[in-house]
Amino acid sequence: MGYHVVDPEDLDPVPDRPCDLRRVSEAADLSQMAVNRFSADPGEQLPLAYHYHDEQEELFFVAAGTLAVETPDETYTVEEGCFFAVDPGSPQRAYNPADADGSVTAVAIGVPAVSGDAHAYDPDDTDGGDDERGGA
Repeated sequence: MGYHVVDPEDLDPVPDRPCDLRRVSEAADLSQMAVNRFSADPGEQLPLAYHYHDEQEELFFVAAGTLAVETPDETYTVEEGCFFAVDPGSPQRAYNPADADGSVTAVAIGVPAVSGDAHAYDPDDTDGGDDERGGA
């Protein structure tokens, strides 16, 4: 049996990110899912790029504040306490709007935990681009 209590504040933030990102998966010894905690001030986005995943399903839980998620069809507003699910192949960019009243804290869960599955998406390019740095 294995159990883990993880305080994201005890984890080092990932450098060179547009917001504060703490990777929970490794600290919790998780191998089947990717779990990240994001904290974004107004005007900051969560991922490195507008992106999509080939295989990974993503689920965002907004723990504090309000998250905006841009998609090719619309921009969703995800209130505190709500979830936002993203199917594989569905482009999205999560961010805290510049005019937000405060920061947003969200937990992102991706299953399966795969590497090289994220690709940059350019809404002005019908091919979508290709960049494996884009993942949450």
